[in-house]
Amino acid sequence: MVEIREADLNDLPEITELFRNTILHINSKYFTENQLAVWASGANNEKKWTARITKNYFIVAEENNTIIGFAYLTQGNYLDGIYVHKDHKRQGIGAKLLRVIESQVMMAGFKEIKSDVYKTALPFFDDYYYEVEKKQLKHLKGEVFESYIIYRTL
Repeated sequence: MVEIREADLNDLPEITELFRNTILHINSKYFTENQLAVWASGANNEKKWTARITKNYFIVAEENNTIIGFAYLTQGNYLDGIYVHKDHKRQGIGAKLLRVIESQVMMAGFKEIKSDVYKTALPFFDDYYYEVEKKQLKHLKGEVFESYIIYRTL
């Protein structure tokens, strides 16, 4: 049974490990080794993750006391991240996290949710009626990433 709950700082090691492993295992088809290393290195910034957990609406999906996914909002209606463990893909975990996030956005009075995603996530969001607003290039530690601003009217 999967439980969705708000994250706390005790979850930090599991969250950052899940972040790193998801990037390295799920995204290798679309990104170079250097891009993956740069992106995954974001897991090492404990200060940034601590702020994400404490200052934002941050939820985790947990099964048998193990975190198997997480998602978080910034600015009230910006889905800043949604990640599911590689061994739990296509089991409805991402959908559950997304439903809870969208409910939170609606309860906060927003009419739209936005996110910035990479090519890997586009099919998932397309299944939930998200539209691409624009394609863009992001620069991070000397690497260039193609990403998409997506949105959905709630």
